[in-house]
Amino acid sequence: MAAPMRPLRPLAVPAGPEALRVLPDLEAALTGRSPVLPYAEGTPVPAVPSAPTSSATAPPDAAGPVDHHDDHHHHDHQHDDVPDNAPDDLPDDLAVAIGTSGSTGRPKRALLTATALGRSAWATHQVLGGSGAWLLAMPAHHVAGLQVLLRSLAAGVTPTVLDLRGGFTAEAFAEAARATRPSGAAARRYTALVPTQLARLVDDPAGLEALLGFDGVLVGGAATPAVLVERARRLGVALSLTYGMSETAGGCVYDGSPLPVSRVHVDNDRHVVLGGDTVAHGYLGEPGLTRDAFTVDPDGVRWFRTDDLGHFDDDGLLVLDGRADDVINTGGLKINPGVVEDAMTRHLDVVLDVVVLGVPDPEWGEAVCAAVTLTDPTTSLTTQQVRERLRGILPDAALPRRVVVLPAIPQRGPGKPDRAAIRRSVRDPA
Repeated sequence: MAAPMRPLRPLAVPAGPEALRVLPDLEAALTGRSPVLPYAEGTPVPAVPSAPTSSATAPPDAAGPVDHHDDHHHHDHQHDDVPDNAPDDLPDDLAVAIGTSGSTGRPKRALLTATALGRSAWATHQVLGGSGAWLLAMPAHHVAGLQVLLRSLAAGVTPTVLDLRGGFTAEAFAEAARATRPSGAAARRYTALVPTQLARLVDDPAGLEALLGFDGVLVGGAATPAVLVERARRLGVALSLTYGMSETAGGCVYDGSPLPVSRVHVDNDRHVVLGGDTVAHGYLGEPGLTRDAFTVDPDGVRWFRTDDLGHFDDDGLLVLDGRADDVINTGGLKINPGVVEDAMTRHLDVVLDVVVLGVPDPEWGEAVCAAVTLTDPTTSLTTQQVRERLRGILPDAALPRRVVVLPAIPQRGPGKPDRAAIRRSVRDPA
C-alpha cells in the first residue's frame, strides 16, 4: 500500500547555479508523496489552500462520444456542462503545482502529477533522439525551466545552470555550453530558450558556435518570428519550436506535431485544445476556472481548452494564429496581431522584437498599435516609416496607427510579453 501523500508545500527556487539545490525536492515530489509549489526565492511565499474541493482538483467528464478521426492530430472534443464526479482530494500522485505566466490575467497554479511530468520528459527525449545533458538557461520556478531540471533527473545527469542574475549574454551562454557534458547513456546535449535569447545568440559568433554544439535547442514561451527560425535553421541550429503551457507540463507540441503522449484538436471556435498524458488535473483552489478549461472524455483522456486560436496546414501540422483575446477589432474589421508582427519582422530589418495589440480608439473602436525593440538601439523607427514599408503587404486596416520604440519588451515569465504593461507604454509613450 502506497504511503499517503504529504501536504502540498511551497518550494523556494534560487536563481543561478544554486537552483540545483531543489533537485532532491523535485526527486521526492516525483514519488507523488511530497508535492511542491515552486516559487522564486526572495519573493512572497504563496498561500496554499488548506481544504481543496473536488471541483478544484479535477474537471468533469465530458458528455457525449469522442470522434477519433483518421488524422491523429484531429480529435473531436465536447465541453458540455455535466455534474462533477471528481474525487474529494488532490490527485493521488500530485507532484507540482506550477504557476501560470499570468500574461493576460491573474496567475493560477496548475496541478501536475508525477505521471504527467514523467511522460512529458520521456516523450521529449524520444522526439529529440534520446536522453541527454541539459543546460538550464531560464528561471527554474517557471514550467519551462522546471522541465529542464525534471528531464535532467530522468536522464540521470546533473544539468549545467546559466547564471541569469546579471542578465543573459552570449558570452556567458557559450561558457555554460562548454560545461554541459553528456554522461553514460545520456549522450546528447540539449537546451531550452525563449525567442529573444535565440535572437541574441545567432547574432553573436561565440553564441552561434555554442548553439551549434547542441543536439537539440527547444524554443518556446512566445511566438518566434519566422525570419529568426529560418535564419537559425539555415545556420545549422538543431531548432525545435515548442508549444505548450503550465497546464500541459510545458511544451507538448513540437514543430506542429504533438508529442507521442499528446493530442491536438481545433474546435469549432478555432480554439486549440490539447489532450493527453501531460495535461494538468485543474487549478489549485479554482473550481470555476477548472470546470471552464478542463474536461475528461469517455476514454479517460484529459483535455485543456487554450485561449489560443489555430488551424492545421496541408501537412496536418498545427499552426497558431494568435490568442482569441488578442484579436483587434478596428473599424469593424478583425485583425490578427500575429500577421502584423510577422510582416514587421520580415520586412523591417531594424526590428528585433515586436508586440502588436489593440488600444481603445474613439473613431475606430480599437487602433492597431505596435511596441518594438530595434536591432540597433541608436537608430529610430517612426509610425510613418512602418506604414509606408508595409503598405500593399498588409491590408490598410492592419497598418499600425502607432509605433512605440522601447528599450525592452516588458515580460511576465520567460518570453511572455506583459501585454498590460505594453499597452500602457503604447497609450502613454512618456
